[in-house]
Formats: sequence, structure tokens, C-alpha cells
Amino acid sequence: MKRPALVLLACLLFASISFAQQNDADAPASKLDIERYLDATHARDMTKNIMATMATQTQKMIHEQLAKQPNLPPDFEAHLDKMMNDYWKDLPVDDIIDAMIPVYQKHLTKGEVDTLTAFYSGPTGQKVLKEMPAIMSESMQASTGIIQKMMAKAMERVNDEIAQVQKANDGKPADAKTDDGKPAKQSPATPN
Repeated sequence: MKRPALVLLACLLFASISFAQQNDADAPASKLDIERYLDATHARDMTKNIMATMATQTQKMIHEQLAKQPNLPPDFEAHLDKMMNDYWKDLPVDDIIDAMIPVYQKHLTKGEVDTLTAFYSGPTGQKVLKEMPAIMSESMQASTGIIQKMMAKAMERVNDEIAQVQKANDGKPADAKTDDGKPAKQSPATPN
């Protein structure tokens, strides 16, 4: 009688240990779990790199806008560049990372975060992280032609819709009034 009870007790013990381990993996990820994952993925460095890229793009947009603006002082662009550089430089990366942690906690369990952390801490994960900027850049270059064609078609359709509405309104703006002061008749664009 002792032996079957001992076997039953051993089975219950192993089952409870297995259940406890399963519950740990399914538990919500802690802030520390997410911080370890973000450290393994070099999230702070990536965020800083993204900010640097955004700063460069912002400067290009500012340059294009200023080229269209007459009567600005010659040093105005340099002034705006410095202002924007200061803005990007002072961006609180740690606060941004801290704000992201609850999002990761909402979507990932402890087990999932532990698995991801183990992967990105290993050589394959580190290679993925190292190569990802080049992969993304080359992918964007490879897809640029496709995206440009799609955007051209979209803009053509928008322009066609505008032309249809303007034609229906006899070229009057949407808020135009007729000779008697009433709103001009508007005709909705017909879908293609």
C-alpha cells in the first residue's frame, strides 16, 4: 500500500512542478524581463540611430521647404538646422524605452520574452541585429520602384477624383456660392 501511494505522490509532485514551470512561462513578462530583452536587442542604440535618421530627413525637408520661401535671411537654414539638431539631441531615449516596456508586457509572456532574449543574446540573433540596418536599407531600395509606381497610380486617381468633382461643380470651389448667395451645387465623386 505504501508503494502505490509513494508513486502517486511522486507523480503529483512532478505534475505540480511541470504545471508551475508552465505557469511561469505563461505569466506576464516583468519589467526586468523586457529590459533584458531590449538590452539584448540594443534597443537604445537602435532608437538613437532611428532618431539620427529622422533628424537627417527632417533637415532635408526643411531645406526643400526653405528653397521655396523667398526673403529669408541667408543664415536662416543654419539656424533651423541647429534648432532641430538640439531637438533631436535632447530627445529622452530612456523615457521612450520606458514608455515601450508596458506595450511589450501587454503582448508578450515571460516565456516568449525569455526565448527572444536567448535568441538575440546568441550569435545568430546578434548577426541578425548587426545586419538588419543593411537588410532594411537594401529592401527599401529594392522596393522603391514598386512603391513609386503605386504612389503615382494613387495620385493619378486622386487627381481624377478632383477633376470629376470640379467638373461636376463647374470648376467652382466646394464652398463657392451661386449668384443668389446659396451654396453651389455639389456632386459627389463617382467611384471608379
